[in-house]
Amino acid sequence: MSVALPITLVAAGGAAIINFWLSMRVGNVRRTAKVSIGDGGDLGLIARMRAQANFIEYTPIVLVLIGAIELSQGSSTWLWAVSAIYLLGRVGHALGMDGMRIGRAAGTITSMLTMLGLGVYALVIPFTTPNPAVKIVPMAVLPHVG
Repeated sequence: MSVALPITLVAAGGAAIINFWLSMRVGNVRRTAKVSIGDGGDLGLIARMRAQANFIEYTPIVLVLIGAIELSQGSSTWLWAVSAIYLLGRVGHALGMDGMRIGRAAGTITSMLTMLGLGVYALVIPFTTPNPAVKIVPMAVLPHVG
C-alpha cells in the first residue's frame, strides 16, 4: 500500500508536533508569570506567544504549497529537503525568540525563502509541464453586431 502525498503528510505531522511544543512553551511561561489571559506585559510570554503566532501565520500556506507541488509533480528529494529545512527553521526561530539570536535570524530567512521559492515554483509549474493545465489560447476579437 502506498501513501498519497507522503511529504505533505510528514510535514503536516511535524508541524503539528512543533505547534504542540510551541503551545506548551507558552503555557509554561503563563504558569510561571501567573497570566491566564493576554500577555500581562511579561516580555518572555510576549516572545513565546509571537513565536507561536508567527508559526501559525506562515505554516498553513507553506503546507498548502508543499501539498500542491507534491500533487502536481510527485515526491522528490528536494521537496523533502525544503520541508525539513522549513520545519527546522521554525524551531530555530522559536528558540531565537528566547534569545538565541542566530536561531531567530536563520528561522526568519528560512521561512521567507521557503515561502518565496515554493510560491514561485507553484506559479511556474502550470506553464512548464509537458501537458500544461493552463494553456494560452490566442483569441480573435469579433466585431460587435447589433
